[in-house]
Amino acid sequence: MDFIGYTMFLCLVSIALCYDIDIDLDLDPDLLPRPLIVEFPDTRLKNITEELNMQCTSWRVAAEANNLGPWKTIPRECAEYMKEYMLGRSYKIDLETVSKEAEAYANSLELEEDGMDAWVFDIDETLLSNLPYYADHGFGLDFFDSAQFDRWILEGVAPVIKPSLKLYENVLRLGFKIILLTGRGENRRNVTITNLTNAGYVIGENDHEKSAIAFKSEKREEVIDEGFRILGNLGDQWSDLAGTSIASRSFKLSNPMYYIP
Repeated sequence: MDFIGYTMFLCLVSIALCYDIDIDLDLDPDLLPRPLIVEFPDTRLKNITEELNMQCTSWRVAAEANNLGPWKTIPRECAEYMKEYMLGRSYKIDLETVSKEAEAYANSLELEEDGMDAWVFDIDETLLSNLPYYADHGFGLDFFDSAQFDRWILEGVAPVIKPSLKLYENVLRLGFKIILLTGRGENRRNVTITNLTNAGYVIGENDHEKSAIAFKSEKREEVIDEGFRILGNLGDQWSDLAGTSIASRSFKLSNPMYYIP
């Protein structure tokens, strides 16, 4: 390329660059890359959320420890907290922890050879979970509706609580006489037997005409009168465990969704 040709080439390149620059300057600035804007959460809102979680945790612990008066629903402010707890890992860990402690206790005992050492189990929220039902009713936020709950029970699809099943199988293997005590009514007997049988359980007696504490205390007394020694008891309500003729050691599973006096 001679000198004149080279000079003309440079001129054309310069004109082209100037044209490109003019086009760029006319572009919508919103189309150009912009710096990343990081929006930090409002500190005040974060503090309010943390405070609410602590308050709801405190309420749940007080309920589990039976330090609250009789209550019918969870606090409305704790609805989201309760949902996260019941569906999250925390609830599962709480169930596993109690069941493991109960299993360690059962393994530590030396049973008599007469077959009269017994272990008592509750059913609802102990062996079988009604969590699918309560998930549709605010995890304890709605007032209890016995008619709706009966319809759920009669479906016979309550899932097994796995840590309790593991404990049940171990207790059975050790030679305990397993006794199931439930507050379910007679009209739910057959479906309960089917539900439990599908999970590998056996059915206990029930009496729907008495309150939970009176009923279960009475039934435990009958068991003791028959010569059984109640060495262990697993339930989700204090009414499963308290009263008279109590077990040598009782274990309470977590259930902050409802309270049975």
